[in-house]
Amino acid sequence: MNVAIGPRVGDPGGNAGAEPSAAELLGRIPWLRHVPPATIARLARQAVLHRVPAGSILFEQSETPTFAQWLLAGAVALVGVVGANEVAIETVLPFDLLLPAAVLNRQPYLSRARVLEEAHLALIPADAFRDEVVRDHALCLAVLASQAAQFRRQVKQLKNLKLRPAEERVGCYLLALVERHAPATAIRLPLEKRLIAGQLGMTRETFSRTLAAMARHGLRVAGDTVEVTDAAALRARFRLDPLIDAPEPVEPMAPSGG
Repeated sequence: MNVAIGPRVGDPGGNAGAEPSAAELLGRIPWLRHVPPATIARLARQAVLHRVPAGSILFEQSETPTFAQWLLAGAVALVGVVGANEVAIETVLPFDLLLPAAVLNRQPYLSRARVLEEAHLALIPADAFRDEVVRDHALCLAVLASQAAQFRRQVKQLKNLKLRPAEERVGCYLLALVERHAPATAIRLPLEKRLIAGQLGMTRETFSRTLAAMARHGLRVAGDTVEVTDAAALRARFRLDPLIDAPEPVEPMAPSGG
């Protein structure tokens, strides 16, 4: 695992007095709310807390997971790689698990994970994580809900690629970005343009031409900065569809009797 890692929380130099414990951090994850404190405590005893700077690679595709990785803060891009070519698959935000299917099935990761914004992670040894999923019904349901949300995000992405022409894919991508950062009038693209183009199913050249055309719809793009010049025109031209563009919450079922 090619990761540049800062001090472990609780280690000398890690500013332990100001840092919450692993148990506290895991206990703050909303979709673990049904998991008993005893299970959280067992996970926390196994956990290693890390801060990882932007630009770091958390893991490469084809690696077999040695840890289950919870993203507690920051942002991570999942990137598919073939030779020298990369394509963005999705951006992972807190409090998601990074590709738990690979961890649970002891299979290689299908993508690379690159840190976009300084990431705070809880790393739990894969064997210990699997043992707890087997042991605790509530944790099993929570992880199942996490995987269900990830699956639904991928279906939404596929619908976006199949049902929208190029200009609409770009316009809706930018509108969703603008809505998440409202009321800011100028925001930065979260990924390199070549990666966004790949995520939207087009070449870098097509993406650049489409960005230039956004000026007539109320957006000005200069470099990696997007400026809203006419929000009404932008929303009139591009309509977000909740079955494609809405965030996908993780909503675990409560164990029976819980």
